[in-house]
Amino acid sequence: MPLDAGEVPGREAAAGASDRIAGLALAGLRPVKVVLATDMHVGLALRAARESLGLGADDIAQVTRVRSAYITAIEAFDFGALPARPFIIGYVRAYAQALGVNAEAVVARFHAEAPPVDGKLRAPGGVRHDALGGVRWLLISGAAVAGAVMVWNVSRRVELRVAAPARASARLTAGPQPDPGPTRIGAPLPTPPEATTPPVYVTPGLAPPDPARSASDAAGRAGAKTGAKTGSRGPTDAAPGEVGPPFAAAGAVFGAPAQGGDVVLQARKATSLVVRGAGGAVLFARLLAPGEAWRAPASLAGLTADVGEASGVEVFVGGTSRGRLTQAQTALTRLEEPDAGPAR
Repeated sequence: MPLDAGEVPGREAAAGASDRIAGLALAGLRPVKVVLATDMHVGLALRAARESLGLGADDIAQVTRVRSAYITAIEAFDFGALPARPFIIGYVRAYAQALGVNAEAVVARFHAEAPPVDGKLRAPGGVRHDALGGVRWLLISGAAVAGAVMVWNVSRRVELRVAAPARASARLTAGPQPDPGPTRIGAPLPTPPEATTPPVYVTPGLAPPDPARSASDAAGRAGAKTGAKTGSRGPTDAAPGEVGPPFAAAGAVFGAPAQGGDVVLQARKATSLVVRGAGGAVLFARLLAPGEAWRAPASLAGLTADVGEASGVEVFVGGTSRGRLTQAQTALTRLEEPDAGPAR
């Protein structure tokens, strides 16, 4: 059985009692036989035997590794200073063995003479078992911190509640407010740049619109509508005898030279132009861009003009506009008629 060593005397005391400790180890070989007294309880008997050998409590503690305080408590039957009974039995047995007496007889006598104690075990001196001690202190510390935080919050709320009316009264008594007077509306702000209307986009390379030509185009369309109402249709949409603006080259002029014929076909929008001679032979074929023109030769006999879109080609005779074509295929001789009006 493990015994509580307790307090062990210093090295000086151990060196001074070395001969006595050695004598205890050889107690069984000595001619002197230790006998425990019977007219006292076993504790006092052990003490009398110890003193008869000239040993102190510290000497027994050195041999048994039991605290000297426990040795003294066993001798005085002071069970309040001793641990649980199983430990006391071990200490008594070790004490008897150190004195060289029958240990089992001493233990039996101790059982008979020692007063009964409760069955609750007590730990040896110097040993403390408290498994929940750390958790208990942690809970107590947490509760203290939470309480401190709560007290601070309550005090802070009280301070703010008291200071709020003071600030409100200070604002109310700060001074008279000026009379705003009637509301004035200032001048309107300029329109932001992103809300303005962008300028009209002009395609690069195209000539600006000609007001006179636009008027001629409007008149030609009006004449075409008139001809459609009367049930007749001429080679151009110009009214009979109507003369439009003069010819103005806005691109390349193909065909005969400037001293050639009087008839010129000018494209107002991209369209194809195929000129055929007598028998259907192709004399000119090209996809005209807006502004490009083709000049007919002096003799128009047997020549026919095929265009992709009739309304996209304007006819000039003698340098002046006679309106736009009304048919995809037109005999050029009809364009030289004096009025270029509807066919009779």
